[in-house]
Amino acid sequence: MALMSYGLLRPFWIPSPQLVWFGMSTLVRVSPLVLLKDGEGPPIVIAHGMSGTVQVSELANHIRTRHPVYGIQAKGVDGTEEPLDSLEDMASYYVEALEDRFPCGPYIVFGYSFGGLVALEMAQRLKDRGKEIPLLAVLDAYPHPHFLRLPTRMSLFVRRMRTHGRLMWQMPARAGWSYFVRGIKRRLHLAKGTDGESSFGTAGPTVHDPILRRVSEKAYGAYTRYEPKFYSGKVSFVTTDTKTFFPADPAVAWKHLVADLEVEIVHGDHLNIVTTEFESLAAVLTKYVEQVDGELVR
Repeated sequence: MALMSYGLLRPFWIPSPQLVWFGMSTLVRVSPLVLLKDGEGPPIVIAHGMSGTVQVSELANHIRTRHPVYGIQAKGVDGTEEPLDSLEDMASYYVEALEDRFPCGPYIVFGYSFGGLVALEMAQRLKDRGKEIPLLAVLDAYPHPHFLRLPTRMSLFVRRMRTHGRLMWQMPARAGWSYFVRGIKRRLHLAKGTDGESSFGTAGPTVHDPILRRVSEKAYGAYTRYEPKFYSGKVSFVTTDTKTFFPADPAVAWKHLVADLEVEIVHGDHLNIVTTEFESLAAVLTKYVEQVDGELVR
């Protein structure tokens, strides 16, 4: 998320390191692309959230497609390298890996929450290199609030305060106070965002693993500094029918940044559309990919 992102997800990562030793002195860099579903044709790649781990394996398995599906794993999740702290650097790193594996394209790019911004920046760079992006799907992802227009920021602030107040009112006094203190700490940047904690204020669990915590902190810093540039292509934006801290209409955040914005609503909320309520999202992504396949064979 926002985000971002967001998403209260069970961490999952590939145990093989990104740098593998052969013999005593040889290092071979392993691609950040993690195969989730085998197939043929142009690849589908799904960008990671703030934790940097691959958290969309169930979603990927339910996308009905002949294409291979890859998740992207962040640099540093295995503890062998320093995590990247710039979203632009992340996108460059992943684009290079993608072009190494699939030099010609085209490429189908998805991204959920924080990963939606990563996917957008990857698509920007691939287009700049003359590569074809027949489908860019951004899944409930938004820029940091300080990059939104003032009326949108004010509307979200009011909604956030109302939601926090309602949640605190429903809690026992001690739990409500703890919730309030955690919110203050976030505002003071004493607690960094994780995949369970969006920039709009949704509270999530603390990441206890020190390696993943560092990846998350670096990603959160990257998110706060990333200002999306205008995208000259089409973005298929998927949002949820249950809203918390996010804009009721995604167009208020994106219409001035995208040449062609298509918005579709799926059942669920920001957190569960890639965990327990992924069937609706998988069906929409399947539809998008089938449309692309029809266009590619013409």
